[in-house]
Amino acid sequence: MRLTQYTDYALRVLIYLGSRDDGLTSIAEIARAYAISQNHLMKVVQHLGQLGYIETLRGRNGGIRLGRPPEQISIGELVRHTEGDIELVDCSSCAITGPCGLPSVFREATRAFLAVLDKYTLQDFLGSRDDLRVLLNLSPSEYPLTQYSRLRQLS
Repeated sequence: MRLTQYTDYALRVLIYLGSRDDGLTSIAEIARAYAISQNHLMKVVQHLGQLGYIETLRGRNGGIRLGRPPEQISIGELVRHTEGDIELVDCSSCAITGPCGLPSVFREATRAFLAVLDKYTLQDFLGSRDDLRVLLNLSPSEYPLTQYSRLRQLS
């Protein structure tokens, strides 16, 4: 199964926001951290806000932050919301759809894929926040340095 770029960006936004312990951030900051299009991220962020995964605050002192704790953000649920109809193959126009067994196998595989994702929350991917902060170029003064972080700064 292959996820869309939209879902990839949604996961990246949530990981970035979950890596921060402090206040608000901007779409521009996230786009710079991942070297991706700010325009693409704006659509993703708007949708994540509508779904309640993040809070968006407009205005001069605005920005975005997680809308709920990382342990309450199910990866399976997020993928369902961002991917929409997850079908491995559209068999509806195939001549052998009726007697063919592939559609039921594909549905079973999709359910199994999502069941695995349902076991994880955003919190599961934030275990090494200090290292994530280094890789995302968050300010070193915002967090204590880990051994990995110190090595990255020395190199």
